[in-house]
Amino acid sequence: MRVLSAAIVLTLLLSGPVFAQAKPPAAPQDPPKSPGQIEQEKNQDRAYKNSLGNIPDKPPADPWGQARAVDGSSSTTTTTNATKRNKSN
Repeated sequence: MRVLSAAIVLTLLLSGPVFAQAKPPAAPQDPPKSPGQIEQEKNQDRAYKNSLGNIPDKPPADPWGQARAVDGSSSTTTTTNATKRNKSN
């Protein structure tokens, strides 16, 4: 009798994790949209796409633009700074 009760207790203890792995309840779903809501979303999408067309195009980025002198602009800035210092003295 003790062996039988020990087997039942052991079976119940080992089957606990099996019941804990049950599927969680399904997530609540949104109610279906009315035709007015669908039309409103389409209008918002159109307005968004039209506003994207109003943004001016940027020129391609030049990360080395400040580091190199393309048309000698860095030498002119150093000479103008030097002449300003000489004039103020």
